[in-house]
Amino acid sequence: MPELTENDGLERNASSPEVAAVLKSDEKRSLNSPRIVHPSGKSAHGRGMQILRGVALAIYFNFCCFVIAVTQFIGAPLYLFNREWFYSYMAMTKQSFALTITVMTQVWGPTTIRISGDASVAGQILATPGGGVEFKFPERLVMIANHQIYTDWLYLWWIGYANRPGMHGHIYIILKESLKYIPFIGTGMMFYGFIFMSRKMATDQPRLAYRLNKLKKSKVGPSGKAYFDPMWLLLFPEGTNLSRNGREKSFQWAEKNGLKDPEHVMLPRSTGTFFCLNELKDTVEFVYDCTVAYEGVPRGKYGEEIFGLASTYFEGRPPKSVNLYWRRLRVADIPLNDQKEFDIWLRDQWYQKDALMEEYLNNGRFPALPGAKTKYVETDVRTRYPWEVLQIFSVVGIAALLWHNLRKAVSTISAKAGAAV
Repeated sequence: MPELTENDGLERNASSPEVAAVLKSDEKRSLNSPRIVHPSGKSAHGRGMQILRGVALAIYFNFCCFVIAVTQFIGAPLYLFNREWFYSYMAMTKQSFALTITVMTQVWGPTTIRISGDASVAGQILATPGGGVEFKFPERLVMIANHQIYTDWLYLWWIGYANRPGMHGHIYIILKESLKYIPFIGTGMMFYGFIFMSRKMATDQPRLAYRLNKLKKSKVGPSGKAYFDPMWLLLFPEGTNLSRNGREKSFQWAEKNGLKDPEHVMLPRSTGTFFCLNELKDTVEFVYDCTVAYEGVPRGKYGEEIFGLASTYFEGRPPKSVNLYWRRLRVADIPLNDQKEFDIWLRDQWYQKDALMEEYLNNGRFPALPGAKTKYVETDVRTRYPWEVLQIFSVVGIAALLWHNLRKAVSTISAKAGAAV
């Protein structure tokens, strides 16, 4: 998530002796060490098959996005007549996109999802018959996570799908403003109610407040009881995914402010998270914290350099496992009355993440679920039923059928009228 802090303006500065030493050490190791073997093994496909897989993926993904965009435009007039129907309809199209990326990963980039957590999530992560998983997270929460690779959001969105009730139609993500200009996808994300940030405080804070105000607005049900719509707000407080450049900036920021720099994550930026939690604190009881680790990323290396788009989806070398460790934090226990105290609190959560990542690198696993029969729930990214993907095409298919029958009826009436004359 883009955060509104002075850290955004920190310039890359390799003139610092400490930074220069780190970079020089990295370069030396890179030159003197043997070629690193990909942790997922050799490419499962030759160049020709990789091209075919890439073309097939592009056709599938773009066609699904096009159909979802058409579906959204068909339902857009609902906004003028009934806002509740409109938002429910768009949540349905958001489910369709979640199904799109789930099937995409299931077919082109299958991987094991290994899930555990501490005592705060005991009983909320359950293995299901057939090797699946079911989450029992609440309908309203704020989710925070370290940002390892660009695909993190994909696996976390799938968690919403695996939740009971399914929350994949009610997830909200904060994104860079430039993403809304991507054809079809950008327009779709605007319909989804995603929040776009320019990283300029004067512009972003009013925009963020406006969107969050919609997410915390209470409603009155038929029984007269007030309620809030389901909502999962996903935040990445580090601001960007872990990379060599980001690692360097985190080091510089820590050095400038006399802070301990974590080894496996970047220092979080607190301003945006602080603002979001303050806006939502009266309507959300818990923050769910997820620590993400990808199997096969060596110490001191970066997942984005190993598990890129080509490796994961074209070459057949996705990560062997994506490991998720969950903690539940009560909003009432978070210091939201003071920005400095919150900054210390959030930084401490990231130091705990760093310790968890160290344990993962040493043991190949996060700590097990305490007191549970199944210490780790292992599954893969998949739909519950193969035919669920057909939901994506249902509205457009029905609309096409109605249009065909309407044209046929009009043609028949015209023909009869002509014969009568």
